[in-house]
Amino acid sequence: MPSGKTHDRVTLWSLPWLVGISFGITRSGELTLILAGGYLFSGLMFGPDLDIYSVQYKRWGILRHIWLPYQKTLRHRSKLSHGLIVGTVLRVVYLLTLVALIGALGVAIAQLVLGFPWNWQDFAQSLKMGLIHYRLEAIALWVGLELGAVSHILTDTIGSRYKRLQRRQSKPKKAQTRRKTKRKTSRNSRSR
Repeated sequence: MPSGKTHDRVTLWSLPWLVGISFGITRSGELTLILAGGYLFSGLMFGPDLDIYSVQYKRWGILRHIWLPYQKTLRHRSKLSHGLIVGTVLRVVYLLTLVALIGALGVAIAQLVLGFPWNWQDFAQSLKMGLIHYRLEAIALWVGLELGAVSHILTDTIGSRYKRLQRRQSKPKKAQTRRKTKRKTSRNSRSR
């Protein structure tokens, strides 16, 4: 399995290519910036390895503990953490749920202390309208987050297959070395 540094290098080295392709397709600097930001965030902090004590997990600093329930619930490299689309959806839903719960608690406390009116239906309606109005930006962010995860998953897959191939290639060499050693030993014992 590749190290966190390897994943970081892949993320950073592939970023210029991603920016070029994104700008070529969208012809929009804003959408390209959002996509690239999502890709960097996903590749460096929001990727599949949040299910273990990893570099990505540590980068959350004092907030890293919010990922402990996620880690306790998921097995490393399961389809739920490392699956295409499913892994990103689950991380986004998990994080948004936490943010919504903390936000709701903050608004409830602020309402009690400051006494201002708050209408959840109006808030939900304005959020819905914002998503409709900024749907291309939301799609660009989603694509960036998913591509960051895909980069991680591909690096894991290629790294694992490479190591497996290395092990297979070294086994025949060990067997040949054993055979040669046996031949030498048997020759030496015959000559005595």
